[in-house]
Amino acid sequence: MARAIPGTATFYQQYTPYACYGSTPEGVMIAAASDPLWDGGAICGKMFTVKCTGATNPVPHPCYDGKTVTVKIVDHCPGCGGTLDLSKEAFESIADPVAGVIKIEYW
Repeated sequence: MARAIPGTATFYQQYTPYACYGSTPEGVMIAAASDPLWDGGAICGKMFTVKCTGATNPVPHPCYDGKTVTVKIVDHCPGCGGTLDLSKEAFESIADPVAGVIKIEYW
């Protein structure tokens, strides 16, 4: 396994147009990269496996134990509050969306 990088994740629900692919459909297991990861779009198309590791707010135990999701970077999230902005479908496969923001590891 690759070395896991800690970060945070949020989610979004309006997927197109993408900064990377315009209006071309890319499925729903997707994510947007925050400014520090964006690198002028060089990250477009990169796949990450993401795992919820804990809460960032008072929502108790938002993580679905042991679950991971693989997402494709399709967009840029300028000024995002998290490292990765996951599609709602990707987020809710690893954590309770009521949490809004979660701690993650990604690789």
